[in-house]
Amino acid sequence: MPTILGQNQYGKAENRVVKITRDGDTHHIKDLNVSVALSGDMEDVHYSGSNANVLPTDTTKNTVFAFAKEHGIESAEQFGIHLARHFVTSQEPIKIARIRIEEYAWDRIATSGGNSQFIGADEVKHSFVRKNQETRTTQITYDGESWQVISGLKDLTVMNSTNSEFWGYVKDRYTTLKEAYDRILCTDVSARWRYNWTSDEQRMPNWEKSYEQARKHMLHAFAETYSLSLQQTLYQMGSRIINSRSEIDEIRFSLPNNHNFLVDLEPFGLKNDNEVYFAADRPYGLIEGTVLRDGVEPQIPVDLTNL
Repeated sequence: MPTILGQNQYGKAENRVVKITRDGDTHHIKDLNVSVALSGDMEDVHYSGSNANVLPTDTTKNTVFAFAKEHGIESAEQFGIHLARHFVTSQEPIKIARIRIEEYAWDRIATSGGNSQFIGADEVKHSFVRKNQETRTTQITYDGESWQVISGLKDLTVMNSTNSEFWGYVKDRYTTLKEAYDRILCTDVSARWRYNWTSDEQRMPNWEKSYEQARKHMLHAFAETYSLSLQQTLYQMGSRIINSRSEIDEIRFSLPNNHNFLVDLEPFGLKNDNEVYFAADRPYGLIEGTVLRDGVEPQIPVDLTNL
């Protein structure tokens, strides 16, 4: 049977770029992992091998590093916007550019101060430690006219040691789980939120502030929700962000339920009063869902977060 070419794209994946901004003796770090995917008039290269419309992936790599110098890295989103606009507007065969970025945050190491016995300890402003464990993410897609910006984070581990229950669920012949009225709720948050900024005619969000505030509201909702299910917590986290941030219309979560099981200490003559748990890494429940502003259609791909 005859065949035809379907969706295709190409580019350079996982370009690790570290940008140091030197403000006198004080330095600032932006640490990104940038993946570029380009699509457009690429039928000939697939059908005949002609590279006439192909911008080498090595060139896309070089562009990432050159733009870090030429434009700086104000935010992951802004850097991705610069790249996407460049590829679509500078190369006629390229119709869509998708830039995916992971950002690794660093904290400045606090020194021991002016009273330290070590000479120069109060002058150190260039030493950092990797911040927390979550990774900030963004995906920029541009087709020459409209933008789609989906940002978020992954691997943000959170835990409530109480104020969580799970009971009243369906039971059948295979159900062995006991109802819990005081349990640990722990998960590794993977979240993606979509901005309603789609045009150069609109006012662009403050990407750095928006990320910080979305993360803050997410954590506040997790901590302040008395949870009867992880699904309930998911919805509260998403609702808090959308109700607090007008620039965000949609957010999707993937939340593994990191089970912590009470250890049976009765064989040792000990009572376990919700104190000692076994942390099981697998298998785990996986709760996923999207929260939307009323009247908005979902656009975040399901496969951005799920297994």
